[in-house]
Amino acid sequence: MLQTLDSLQPDWQQALARWSTVEQGSLLLKSCGGKDLGELRRFLQQVCAPVQSVTLLAEGLEVVAGPLTLQSWDPQTTGHFAHLYLERPASTLHLSRLAAIVARLRAPDGCPWDRAQTPESLTPYILEEAYEAVAAIRGGDPAAIADELGDLLLQVVLQSQIFAEQNHFDLEAVAARIADKLIRRHPHVFGEAVPADLAELHRSWEQIKQEEQPDQSLGQKLLHYAQSLPPLMAALKISQKLVGAGFEWPTVKGIWAKIREEEAELRQELERDPPDPARQAAELGDLLFALVDLGRCYGLDAAQALAQTNLRFARRFLRMEELAQEPTGSMPGDGKGSMLKGRSLQELEVLWQQAKQDHP
Repeated sequence: MLQTLDSLQPDWQQALARWSTVEQGSLLLKSCGGKDLGELRRFLQQVCAPVQSVTLLAEGLEVVAGPLTLQSWDPQTTGHFAHLYLERPASTLHLSRLAAIVARLRAPDGCPWDRAQTPESLTPYILEEAYEAVAAIRGGDPAAIADELGDLLLQVVLQSQIFAEQNHFDLEAVAARIADKLIRRHPHVFGEAVPADLAELHRSWEQIKQEEQPDQSLGQKLLHYAQSLPPLMAALKISQKLVGAGFEWPTVKGIWAKIREEEAELRQELERDPPDPARQAAELGDLLFALVDLGRCYGLDAAQALAQTNLRFARRFLRMEELAQEPTGSMPGDGKGSMLKGRSLQELEVLWQQAKQDHP
């Protein structure tokens, strides 16, 4: 569906802003060739996404230049035109609409909160939305998953919009880079390579990644994991990379011995008088790293294992509280915060064992 808007109308700017965020279909913006093109482009950037497709048309609707992206359009290098055609393909309608909404929020007369954000200030939200998306996926509710993936997508669009404003890159460039990377790393799909098995496929993937960063040493990779990933995830990645380099125990017995050694060193530090918190933390970290390495040896992901333990423990404790409120187990209290207070260890153990049966 094609809409038309005459820029000679007094309210054309408000109508264009409304089209960019609400309306469907493409737009023919008429009678705009005689305007200040720098000012016109700046306004378009305020209400449209940087990846908005723009085609310059002559009076008779012949193509003068384009299609271009709004980000790449330089009015000083294009010829004279009369109208602008702003295309919105149906396949990208809502993604373009989302990008336009974010651009509008970041505009000078947009939302003060959104305008105040920086790439650094938004990083906590990236982590928060990623974890919420994972929780929704584990919950299995498609509607909730779609909502949380949308929240995560918003963070990608926001970051891209901020960097587009700084003339670094835009959302289109982000999509192009990951598309090129996927093609490059899948020669067995987009090329003629034929891997013998999954192991060969994995080796090919790692080789291509190495070719993309030929000057990065293994130590630099490990440092990158340590600085960028959650601790348990980083420990597993480091352990896996060390195995690939041949830096591993000959048998699993060596890992078990290392665990016992780290446990003894942690006990020694915890019993030291006066205590040294930094050394205690270091020994606790060494023990955790050894446990992650043990899990890797058996094909177990320590981060996922701990996440399941946390969930299982929380459900069991909630069940204990429920059991404590049942008529046969109720005791005087002053609210939920004290429903288990006053009970003996024996009573708590009974409740715990029953909760474990309900949530094995």
